[in-house]
Amino acid sequence: MGDICIDGEKQLIFRSKYSSVSIPEHVTLPEFVLGDAGAYADNVAVVEASTGKSYTYREVVRETSRFAKALRLLGLRKGNVVVVALPNVGLYPVVALGVMAAGGVFSGVNPLAVPAEIAKQVGDSEARFIVADKLAHDKVKDLGVPVILIGGDQAVGAVAWDDLLQATDRAGTSHHEEKKVSPGDLCALPYSSGTTGCSKGVMLTHRNLVASLCSTLFCCGEEMVGQVTTLGLVPLFHIYGITGIFCATLRSKGKVVVMERFELRAFLHALIAHEVDFAPIVPAIMLAMVKSPITNEFNLEKLKLKSVMTAAAPLAPELRAAFEAKFPGVQVQEAYGLTEHSCITLTHGDPRKGHGNAKKNSVGFILPNMEVKFVDPSTGRSLPENTPGEVCVRSQCVMKGYYKNKEETERTLDREGWLHTGDIGYIDDDGDLFIVDRMKELIKYKGFQVAPAELEAILLCHPSVEDAAVFSLPDEEAGEIPAACVVVGRDAKESEDDIMGYVASSVSTYKRVRMLHFVDSIPKSASGKILRRVLRDNMINKNKKYPQI
Repeated sequence: MGDICIDGEKQLIFRSKYSSVSIPEHVTLPEFVLGDAGAYADNVAVVEASTGKSYTYREVVRETSRFAKALRLLGLRKGNVVVVALPNVGLYPVVALGVMAAGGVFSGVNPLAVPAEIAKQVGDSEARFIVADKLAHDKVKDLGVPVILIGGDQAVGAVAWDDLLQATDRAGTSHHEEKKVSPGDLCALPYSSGTTGCSKGVMLTHRNLVASLCSTLFCCGEEMVGQVTTLGLVPLFHIYGITGIFCATLRSKGKVVVMERFELRAFLHALIAHEVDFAPIVPAIMLAMVKSPITNEFNLEKLKLKSVMTAAAPLAPELRAAFEAKFPGVQVQEAYGLTEHSCITLTHGDPRKGHGNAKKNSVGFILPNMEVKFVDPSTGRSLPENTPGEVCVRSQCVMKGYYKNKEETERTLDREGWLHTGDIGYIDDDGDLFIVDRMKELIKYKGFQVAPAELEAILLCHPSVEDAAVFSLPDEEAGEIPAACVVVGRDAKESEDDIMGYVASSVSTYKRVRMLHFVDSIPKSASGKILRRVLRDNMINKNKKYPQI
């Protein structure tokens, strides 16, 4: 910990217990991730679990370069956004890294989102191109943005991937003067609900993501290079999926086993068949591994799995204990981070380097190169050990800001460069960080972010709804589910199920309201803020199957 005086106020700042790591200058994310790939050219970099289709490091480097050239020939210029609407497929890293290598900005979107949600991101980001598969193409074909189609038959108005690359091979060099891509340039624009409100574009530079990888990979020694097989099940449109999993594994020249969706039998088969060492998953999957009889169909002695990691949702101590009992040889790791910063803490380091492990139920120790402080939300003062406050972080990983949203940027980033996470936590005397609550009111459904404000806006569009409030309820499988209390007009004829169906028709599956009650009024504070905790507690008391937490 260090003390710094700012405007006469002493700041209590906590840093990593481990030494700082160097961050290379003058390097872009594709260069950093694919550097030294030539030494592993024939090693498999990516394999699809469902099809067995694989790509070697030689092929990933070649195809990334071809796609970058193709984009430049199509007219992509530095800073232009490319929205990628693809499921988890083997070509995904080629697409993302190719966009970045061309000087473009990668913006992943859930291909299963409803058309209106995809259109909103395409419009807000001012996308110049869209990369989609056949399923997503039907949702984006009328948005007035050129589409590059991967897989499936040729579609009217779209450029087929194979045709594009073959035409690129035949073409000469573009006569347009190409601007050199710099580390400070934007390379990714993931969309996050942030600490408040609805989805916003998070501006991340090459330097942000290179710095993040340097910190998270600090415990990976030379002996691990080329040795680790990672499961790629976390959605790659999420920044954690594409950088924290894919880019981290490719940087260390391991292999990623890509899965498009979770189905327990296929999941366990992939773990065994591909000898997966490391599986980033969510608590709901751990619960299925523990409770489902399907697990007993497999010879678990064949598992080579060394560790699992959860980062997208809180892990209940009871589930952790049950998992460790069922899979005694598998280490359970946790991490803490957010789209606006990437990873901040890890629970496990490398014991061969003298790294210790954080306490169970903590989210880990602070990573190298990062500063963390805990701020009293009411006074703004930084707090000492063992005192809960808002978690704030400062490092080279902090986002540049929210795209075209100065107000939210200034609300989240202060003038000293601190990112205010909206999470309440504390650090103990051993340097382990614990998250105890959320200032922000986001719902984490199976690791996916659901913004109450977005669902409330949809509910209030219904002609029979006069007022509405959305909040989370604890759920054993999903972690949290979206629930709602709704005030309807006197002449309303709709049932509670009808209103839930109305919301479901407008949002992705994970955003659906799972429980809804009609109420006479929505309790609010004197300032007009919805008292979600009151509603949540009332609904829990009415539904005894939900444990009080």
